Amino acid sequence: MSLSRQRPRARAGTVFAALALVGAAAVAAGRDPPLREVGRMELPGIGGRIDHLAIDLEGRRLFVAALGADEVEVVDIQAGRRVGRLTGVREPQGVAYLPSLHRLIVAGGESGDVVAFEGDKRVGAATGLPDADNVRFFAPTGRVVVGYGHALAVVDPVTLAVVERIALPGHPEAFELAEHGPQIYVNVPEAGRIVVVDRRTGRTVAAWPVAPEAANFPMALDEAAHRLYVGTRRPARLLVYDTAAVRVLSRTALCGDADDLFLDTERSRLIALCGEGEVDVFSTRGAPGDEPPRRIASAPGARTGLYVSATGTLFVAEPARDGAPARIQVYRAD
Repeated sequence: MSLSRQRPRARAGTVFAALALVGAAAVAAGRDPPLREVGRMELPGIGGRIDHLAIDLEGRRLFVAALGADEVEVVDIQAGRRVGRLTGVREPQGVAYLPSLHRLIVAGGESGDVVAFEGDKRVGAATGLPDADNVRFFAPTGRVVVGYGHALAVVDPVTLAVVERIALPGHPEAFELAEHGPQIYVNVPEAGRIVVVDRRTGRTVAAWPVAPEAANFPMALDEAAHRLYVGTRRPARLLVYDTAAVRVLSRTALCGDADDLFLDTERSRLIALCGEGEVDVFSTRGAPGDEPPRRIASAPGARTGLYVSATGTLFVAEPARDGAPARIQVYRAD
């Protein structure tokens, strides 16, 4: 495991110093487009898939799971350049930064480990979690929840002990935990279901079908509004569920190959990232499906990223292609 320092590049630093991501004033209000590109951060030498991202707001660092390169890229957001690489995790997929512990949690799909880093040091790992994928930190309990195999694992982020395993009918993709209720909503595309788990008992309490749609991968939860947003790939649609009445409120066309959904309650928006090379921005005001999404071009294969609602900043991971290096596209919400 190592974090190797990279030489600064003046051009990128000049561009991104102006971004002033943390604590910056909001950009001038406007409705068209809802997001505007403000910069790009290159990741030269990184090939293959890029999976999920995490942010350290205080340290102004972005962590990028470069699955195809078996590395986690560490990017200085303000300078706009890579400052290091974390290695030693095979196929890093999910990442979560825990500011209270100053720890980065990384799920290794091939290794089946969930590894904790403090700075450039590996400080522990939970093992025996094949195809470890998405990672969520659940603040009310202080636990980390990881999707792996055909289950969820609840992990103590201090000791890295697996304290609970919750069986599922297939591999979990995106999942969301309710803060004011016991529900965990889990996309299980192999089963064609959204599985609802009671986190107090670890038992499945419901399984909602997504048919006639299939391949339900991304998810976002608006607990206060009792809405669960689910993206499907076959066909490409956004499904909106009423979690109280347990019914589908709407089915709306979505950009293709969606892998990430982000909810911005402050701006009443839902953002979908799609590998087809587009970003869809939906209004969450009014009845679902009332307004078609506003569509913004990104890049082919750019289906993962991170939206930071506190700053109105969207990071989109673009894999290397056609001789161009991998990079992170940066957008600001208007």
